[in-house]
Amino acid sequence: MPTSPAADRPRTPAADPSSNGAPAPILLELVDETGATIGTAEKLSAHLPPGRLHRAFSVFLFDREGRLLLQRRAAGKYHSPGVWSNTCCGHPYPGEPPFVAAARRTAEELGVAPALMREAGTVRYNHPDPASGLVEQEYNHLFVGVVTAPLDPDPEEIGETAFVSPTELAALRTAGPFSAWFPTVLDAALPAVRELTGDAGW
Repeated sequence: MPTSPAADRPRTPAADPSSNGAPAPILLELVDETGATIGTAEKLSAHLPPGRLHRAFSVFLFDREGRLLLQRRAAGKYHSPGVWSNTCCGHPYPGEPPFVAAARRTAEELGVAPALMREAGTVRYNHPDPASGLVEQEYNHLFVGVVTAPLDPDPEEIGETAFVSPTELAALRTAGPFSAWFPTVLDAALPAVRELTGDAGW
């Protein structure tokens, strides 16, 4: 299971022109238990205990052999640093369709556009992260797809990447920590994953 470290590819954060060049606050879309939008909240505040239910997405991309693309989150991230997780995850901007957000964020983090990506359902969960003390209260839109182009990960987001078979994933999960949400989103996405990857063993 070869892994690939992210190369040095600096990013310039978006600035709010009204705040003397400081990065604009990131707003998340708050939802009710049915997924209907009920407001917005600043990103970090939405993750403080007990957490506020908000819209999110998780992407699972596979290569032509049916291996799952994992990322190890960069060590400098404030939430779940240095742990393995699914291909890409994040939050739509308020009013942004989850599919658009998933495609956008995949390109931003991995420097590649999926060759194919489709919806794979939703899952709602409440996962405290013991390491950071933050809470994931999320209504998560799932996507599965295929990636064929070379990766160009953003080192501020991703420490390394790996394409893994089901057997290799099981060994990796035994060897070290994964994000708190990974088991939940993987289990929820598996029916679509199996439809996409055929006899790859998922």
